[in-house]
Formats: sequence, structure tokens, C-alpha cells
Amino acid sequence: MDVMGDKAALFESRRFVQPSGTEPARDEMVDMGETAEETRLALAAQSGDAEASSVLGAMLLRRGDLDGAEPHLRAATADGDRAAANNLGVLLHQRGYPDEAAGWWRIAAVAGSAAAAHALGRHHRERGNEPAAEYWLRQSAEQGHALGAYALADLLEHRGDPGAEYWMRAAAERGHREAAYRLARALDHRTGHEDESGADSTVDEAEQWYRQAAARGHRRAALHLGAILEKRGQLKEAGRWYLTSAKDGEARAACALGFLLRDAGDTDSAAVWWLRAAQDGDGNAANALGALHAERGETQTAERWYRAALDAGDDNGAYNLGLLCAEQGRTAQAEQWYRRAAYAGHREAANALAILLLQGGDTSGSEPWFSKAAEAGSVDAAFNLGILYAGRGEERAALRWYERAAAAGHTEAALQVGIARLREGDDRDAERHLRCAAGGGSAEAAYRLATLLDARRPPQPEHELGEVVHEKTECEEWYERAASQGHRRAQVRVGMLAAARGDVVEAAQWYRTAAEAGSRNGAFNLGLLLAREGSEPEAAVWWTRAADAGHGRAALRLALVYARRGELAEGQKWAHRAVALGPAEVAERAGRLRDALREELSA
Repeated sequence: MDVMGDKAALFESRRFVQPSGTEPARDEMVDMGETAEETRLALAAQSGDAEASSVLGAMLLRRGDLDGAEPHLRAATADGDRAAANNLGVLLHQRGYPDEAAGWWRIAAVAGSAAAAHALGRHHRERGNEPAAEYWLRQSAEQGHALGAYALADLLEHRGDPGAEYWMRAAAERGHREAAYRLARALDHRTGHEDESGADSTVDEAEQWYRQAAARGHRRAALHLGAILEKRGQLKEAGRWYLTSAKDGEARAACALGFLLRDAGDTDSAAVWWLRAAQDGDGNAANALGALHAERGETQTAERWYRAALDAGDDNGAYNLGLLCAEQGRTAQAEQWYRRAAYAGHREAANALAILLLQGGDTSGSEPWFSKAAEAGSVDAAFNLGILYAGRGEERAALRWYERAAAAGHTEAALQVGIARLREGDDRDAERHLRCAAGGGSAEAAYRLATLLDARRPPQPEHELGEVVHEKTECEEWYERAASQGHRRAQVRVGMLAAARGDVVEAAQWYRTAAEAGSRNGAFNLGLLLAREGSEPEAAVWWTRAADAGHGRAALRLALVYARRGELAEGQKWAHRAVALGPAEVAERAGRLRDALREELSA
């Protein structure tokens, strides 16, 4: 016998008769179950079951069938069902009758519905009635309603009430992801305060709440969690959270993921994520794309992305455009872009603009921009101001700016302060600044620190048999560091120390290195070493180089060499040169030698 379709419903058993040889799909079984349940509830509601009416009304409301849900909800509310009263309020609110909705929410809230109290509190807040809003939201929150706790925390935070954090925490503990995120942000803003053990008491807790929110799909929480992990050096996990956030549409996470990939050497993948972020309006990503194309020599593409960054409100775009123009020799355009960024408060652009003006001879125009950049925290600008004032002979003003830059870790500024302290005789402060500069990589600071320590060094102790016991001191280590960085005077000094130890090979190596770099003392000492080893002709070559560079003792040595060889005219020439070069004792000896050679030549 044919039936209507393939299924016949058996309401009593709440099951469906299946055609022989077929099995329902999973989604079909769910639909059939809901249909059967709806039919059962409809029959129960027709018989006057208020609870069935309430459940059926809620089911239809969730489905969006407002017309079908309303009569069932009204029937249930007539019998005092508070859930139905709350849902009827939701329905009326969706229909655009907020005041009538509030009336039903009040009925449900008075009857103890936490959800209705939350909805009623939100209703009053939207109308500006904060006392009523707080009352009902507190009722909801105290009953353990997560949405009520969050809404109450939001209201109290808006008013600056310290009780906001308690309720934000309560909502977060009940699984509210936005509450967890906002609690983490609040804790993040308090980082830097250490507990009695010396550890930051809020960092771990902030991370915990970021994790909870991120695990529940909060994309900004995933971004901040990634940043925490990246800072800690846990790059793989950071990358996973950045990726999660970026896939959910967070442009900043896509940009951060790009930087992580670039640092790992995968610039192609980095460019993909930067492009995605830049297209979503992230100026930092647009700047990164611009820099990437600039490195590849694709200046037109780089300029386009820098302009995109500027359009996104990132002042770095104007600064980078200035740098790009300056590299291409387009000075007028570079100045224009630097000015635009500097007027927007970009401190490095202000410093770059000042340098550009100074290079153009506009000293008076550069000073205000250096000052603006320095006051905004640019360490380079503070150092440049020091140079500017030093060039004018205003040493005290220069020193103030050098000190400011040195305090921020500027290596060359620390060197200048150290030199100033040496001139003032303040060896202790000089040593402190020279150590900072030397530690920062300044060869000159390492050399000056070594000379300062060398001056304090006591005489070398002697072995009981009269042999000198040599142990490498700290000053020698600084000499060697400066020498290895190419400092010529340090190289000569390291050579002298090696010679004092009897290590002729190492001494010759350092002297030669310094001499080839243009050190006249290195050339002179190398000549002495070679002469002692019996290589006077080669020694004369290095003495000639030293004498040509203005070394008086080298000229005197040459005069003696040529005099011994019988080349009196050549000897007289170098003796005359030694007299002119000095110092005084050399000039005196050279003068006597010159006169003797003159007499010999005229005899």
C-alpha cells in the first residue's frame, strides 16, 4: 500500500518507520529527532502543559519563528513560567518593543531568572539609567550568570570603580572569553611590579587568561599570547598562536607572523602574510613589504607600499619614503617626507631631517629638530646635539647631551663623557663610562680604558731568581680587544707587551699590522725589532715609512744607518729631517750628527 512519502511517524514511540534496506544520514536523524520532540511538545502544550509550552516556544524562538513562538510563550507566562517570561522579553525585543520586553524581563527577574536580570540590566544601561542597570546586573552576577558578571564589570570599569576587576574575574572564571581577555589586558598594564620574591606577579596570570580566551577563539587574545611567547623566546608556539589569530582575520597577528618568518629566513612566506595584513589596512605590514622590496632594489614597488602605510595612518611610511628618496639622491623630496613624519611626532624623522639640514649647511635650522627629536627620546639626536654644541665650542652644553645619550646606552656618547671625565681628573667616573663604551664595541674606549688601568698597574713582580713573572692583566685584555678591532695605537701597545714577554713573533705581527694600517710608531718599532734580529735593510724600509710620516726618531735612525754605510749626503739629509721633526732630545742628537757629517763632507 502506498503511503505519503517513505516515512510514517509513530508519535507514541517518537520514532520513525524506515523503508526497508535504508539507513538515515546523521543529519537526517537529528532533524527527525527534533521534529518528533516538537510534535510531542505541541501535543502536550495543547493539553495545557505550561512547561511544554515554554520549551516549545524557546525552541521556535531559537529557530527564528517568532510568530509561532509567541503564543506558546504567552500561554506559559500566564501560568507563571519565568523562563517563558524571559524568552517572551527576548522575542519582543527582537520585534522592536523594548519597553514591553523590559516588563516581561522584570517579571522573570523578580521570579529569580539570572538571564532576565542580565537582559533587564542591559536595557536600563542602554537608556542611561546606571543605578537601575547596576542593581539588576548585580542580581544576575550574584546568581553566577557569566554574562551578568561581565556586563556588571564593564559598567563598573566605565565608572572607574575598583570592584570591576572582581566581577571581570568572576565572568572569566565562568568561561566568558571577552572577560578573560580584558582581565589579561588589565593585568598586562600592571606588569613591571615585582612581588617579594623579585618576580613579576602579574605576567603569568595574564598569560593564563590570554590562553583561556585564545583557546575559546578570541583572536586578539591569541595575538597577545603570541607576543608574550615570542618575547620569551618560545617562537614555535608563538607562531602557532599568531597563525590562529591571523586566520581569524587579525591583521596585526598576520604582520607579527610575517616578522617571525622573516627572522627564520623565510622571506617569501613572510611576504605572503605581510601582504594579507597590509591589504587589511595594517600600516606596519605595508612598511615591512616596502622594506623588503627596497632591499631587492624594487624601489617603485617599495614606494607604493610605503605610501600605503602612510594612507593607513602609519607615520613610519613617510619616514621610510624619506629614507628611500635620500638613498636615491632626491634630497628635496627626502626633506619633504622627513618633515611630514617629523611634524607628526616621528622622532627619528626629526633627527634625519636635522642631519639633512646640517649637511646642507643650515646649522640654525637643524638645531630645533635635533632638540625636538632628543626631547622625544631619540638617543641619536641627543648625541648629535652634543656634536653640534662641541663644534661651537660650547663644551658644557655638549657634555649635557652626551651624558643624556650615554645614559640611554649610546656607545660613542659614553666615550665622549669618559674623555671629558679624564680631562677633569675624575678617573672613577671616566672608567665607568669607558667601560660602557668599550662593552658596546668602541675600540677607542677599550684603548683609553686600557691606558687608564695601565697607569694604575704596579710594577711587575719578580721571581725569586730574578726572572720577571708575567701574568696577563685586565688592561692587556682591553688593549688586545681594541687591537683586534683595528685600533693602531692599541696594536702597537700589544706589540710592545709581547716584546716585553720576549715573544718576538707576536710583537712583529702586531707592529706590522699597525704599520700597514698607517701607524708610524708601529713602523718604527717594527724597524727596531728587525734591526735587533739582524735585518737592518728591511728595518730601514720601515723606518723610511715612519720618517716620511713624521717620526723624528726614525729619521735619526736612518741618518745613523746611512752614516755607517758611508752614504754621508743621505745621512745628512735624514739628520736634517730629524732636527725638524724632533722631539728636543732627538733634534739635539740629530743636529750634532748633521754638523759632523757636514764637516766630513767639506773636508
